[in-house]
Amino acid sequence: MDRLQAMTTFVAVVDCGGFASAARQLNLSPPVVTRAVAELEERLQLRLLTRTTRMVRVTEAGARYAEDCRRILADIEEAEAAAAGTHGAPRGTLNLTAPVLFGQMYVTPVLASYLQRYPEVDAQCLFLDRVVNLMEEGVDVAVRIAELPDSSMQAVRVGRVRRVLVAAPSYLQAHEAPRRPEDLTRHVTISAAGLTAQPEWRFSIDGRAATQRVTPRMRTTTNDSAISAALAGLGIARLLSYQAAPHIASGALVPLLEAFEGAPVPIHVVHQEGRRATQKVRNFVDMAVESLRANPALR
Repeated sequence: MDRLQAMTTFVAVVDCGGFASAARQLNLSPPVVTRAVAELEERLQLRLLTRTTRMVRVTEAGARYAEDCRRILADIEEAEAAAAGTHGAPRGTLNLTAPVLFGQMYVTPVLASYLQRYPEVDAQCLFLDRVVNLMEEGVDVAVRIAELPDSSMQAVRVGRVRRVLVAAPSYLQAHEAPRRPEDLTRHVTISAAGLTAQPEWRFSIDGRAATQRVTPRMRTTTNDSAISAALAGLGIARLLSYQAAPHIASGALVPLLEAFEGAPVPIHVVHQEGRRATQKVRNFVDMAVESLRANPALR
């Protein structure tokens, strides 16, 4: 088996979680698949997989090698498509990442339209509230809600969001609305920024940055649960404006302390630079940029 076939076989074993399932996927016999991986390990002088009687697990070195193999195989697929004159038709798997709620609310509709337009592309989404390393995790496109450090990535700014305070009308009927950030010490607050004992919320007071410590009655690691608690009238939550926008529009949540909001946070669509982007990436980025820039909730 040549090297590229061996790479394809190894990636199939990793993705399928075993030799037998990879063999079925590749229409090969299990001994052929096992021998291909053994030859790779011998050539590399590395243990790529850990085998037991019940399961196959990829080693740390094997996981890194699998990602390298995926990139190499994707490049070959792209080169062959270009040589065959089909470069204008995107194909393959598009890997993308975004924050959880942003992915659900804004990326998924774009992706659905993209996949309907290009039937030879499938997609894998990592909607996570953490920064995903594009190189290490094999991601093609990311949406970042933050100021970006200088890097080798290509970034296109598509909008901005604000950090807003909101509460349900039922809560405000029972509690006088805060007029200044320091009034928050007398209110029930909901924190979705982590589990620190006493979070600090940032504001702008008379044009200067300021912080206000709060002691949340509810601390959570998910924005969904913070929104649910605010909608139930528990207290005041601090969210990004896009997360609160539909509830503010419906009247279910009321914005507070708008005069003290800090600087807005930019939104970027990011993809890898320094190598020719594939057609599938370029087309998705174009659609995402157009859609996100047109959304009034992201201005």
